[in-house]
Amino acid sequence: MKIRVPFLIARTAMSIALLSAAIVTVAQAPVRLVGAITAISGNTITVKIDADGAHQVNVPVTAVLKRIAPGQKDLSAAETIPFSGLAIGDRALVKLDPNAPAGTEEALQIIAVKQADLTQKQQKDREDWQQRGVGGLVKSVDASTGVILLTSGAGVAARTITVNTTKATMLKRYAPDSVRFDAALPASINAILAGDQLRARGTKNADGTEIAAEEVVSGSFRNVSGTILSLDAASSTLVIKDLTTKKPVTVHISADAQMRRLPEMMAKMLAARLKGGPSDSTASAQHARSGSGSGISGGGNGEGHDPQQMLSRAPAIQLADLKKGEAVMLVSTAGTADVTAITLLAGVEPLLEAPAASQNLLSNWSMNTSTPDVTQ
Repeated sequence: MKIRVPFLIARTAMSIALLSAAIVTVAQAPVRLVGAITAISGNTITVKIDADGAHQVNVPVTAVLKRIAPGQKDLSAAETIPFSGLAIGDRALVKLDPNAPAGTEEALQIIAVKQADLTQKQQKDREDWQQRGVGGLVKSVDASTGVILLTSGAGVAARTITVNTTKATMLKRYAPDSVRFDAALPASINAILAGDQLRARGTKNADGTEIAAEEVVSGSFRNVSGTILSLDAASSTLVIKDLTTKKPVTVHISADAQMRRLPEMMAKMLAARLKGGPSDSTASAQHARSGSGSGISGGGNGEGHDPQQMLSRAPAIQLADLKKGEAVMLVSTAGTADVTAITLLAGVEPLLEAPAASQNLLSNWSMNTSTPDVTQ
């Protein structure tokens, strides 16, 4: 014992020292802020963070300032810029100095992307997702082969799309309360479930029924159909009675929610199409003769027969345009009694005559109109 005690004491002391050093290292690790520059005053910038609001950051002359192109990862090609090179609207990653005085935030490094460059890239990416992308509801997933089958469209227009993935395919999963691509996180193919909404971008075959996917983003959402029991404009919420469960559901309407109202004739046309009835062409002709008060074309070029196109052209509305007692359909977060609306459609009474097809229609429309936002 006399021999071992000093050894144990020494070993314990060393462990404590190493642990203390690790704690100090962790405590002093630089904090990173990612957001948009909303103000510049003197040597201070205000950065609006997506998660927790605005931060005022001092930028000393010793801070390293770099500018990169959107999507660029290699900082060796980044351009060094002066403080005057920063601009309001720029997207910035700010590494804070852990040794700054208490109560202050001071930059060690700022990596910025020009707002104009970011906007241009986002537009190109949106166009690419529209041209080279597919979307729909997951029918099945074979993780061993990387093959995902989607159901796209609704009613008589429904079709199956084969999505082929490889180890090189970028797989992401939507956050529970949004369809924003920039909020999606990496996930394995095993996270994709039947019934999920999914979008894929890549090389399609001639008829668009198969795609070699470069990127895939998926998520689990809920379809709700019901009548409005109450509305609260102050809290941006409404309560609906779910037609399936017969229970009330509180629906939160965020600023990102897509809200539209179907004109009566358009709703009847869609209902007829979803049921596959012969009244499709008759309703279309009646709609064309009735004029374009809703801003929707009668469809001489065939677009009027595309359910997703028709929904996308329906007039946009606000929460104040909804009324107690009317029916709505929505795609929301996967909650039960409390959800956040992603897409909401009013004027849907005729569609409720074909509820299953209508919900598939809405899910596909939600995906098709929510082209991934690729903000870096």
